[in-house]
Amino acid sequence: MLSASSRANRSWWDGNADDYQVEHGEFLRDAGFVWCPEGVDEAEAHLLGDVAGKDVLEVGCGAAQCSRWLSTRGARVVAFDISHRQLRHSQRIDLETGSRVPVLQADAESLPFGTAVFDLVCSAFGALPFVAAPARVFAEVKRVLRPGGRFVFSVSHPIRWAFPDDPGERGLTSDRSYFDRTPYAETDDEGRLAYVEHHRTMGDWIGLIVAGGLTVTSLMEPEWPEGHDRVWGGWSPLRGRHLPGTAIFTCSA
Repeated sequence: MLSASSRANRSWWDGNADDYQVEHGEFLRDAGFVWCPEGVDEAEAHLLGDVAGKDVLEVGCGAAQCSRWLSTRGARVVAFDISHRQLRHSQRIDLETGSRVPVLQADAESLPFGTAVFDLVCSAFGALPFVAAPARVFAEVKRVLRPGGRFVFSVSHPIRWAFPDDPGERGLTSDRSYFDRTPYAETDDEGRLAYVEHHRTMGDWIGLIVAGGLTVTSLMEPEWPEGHDRVWGGWSPLRGRHLPGTAIFTCSA
């Protein structure tokens, strides 16, 4: 059974997938692996290493742009997302490009896969910020990974929670406690939960990873690159020069 957070976010992403792909599709590319709004590209970052011949699972794939890139590098990829509409965009890209990425609709808290069947699991801002029980996600990832496998995922940098989600000057002044873990939530006209995003501190993330039986081997906090002028929500050149916007964790099983 889906949690309240999962139900709300499934509905929200179904309703906003079209606008999201229109706004960000060109930046993400049909077959590109972009880790974050700062533009960290897996083709250059090599956080996953050589993926040729590896069994890879993408968590919260959206339109599966990352999985499509992995497939072109020789990986055997499976991708899932909680949003059916996002997966329809994956099918659209399949038709437009002549490629095909296996995708399915699923919830990250309960993975519909066998035990020890993947060499790599990856997630670029997929699922983890939106689930109420991240410990279940890490436990499930550990279960489906083969011994020695890796999980690499990106999320909003926890420090951003203490600042307004504003790309301008207002976003440079803290207006809440970093330690306030109250989720950001939106409700519809009838008062029902419509969208929710959960805050975890850096210590929370490390604790969840360790409790899930994984080991942190690397943490990247991408700096804003020179010449990159794209604004994405609260991410911007202005804020990027002062505050980290993304954290990318590399973990081993």
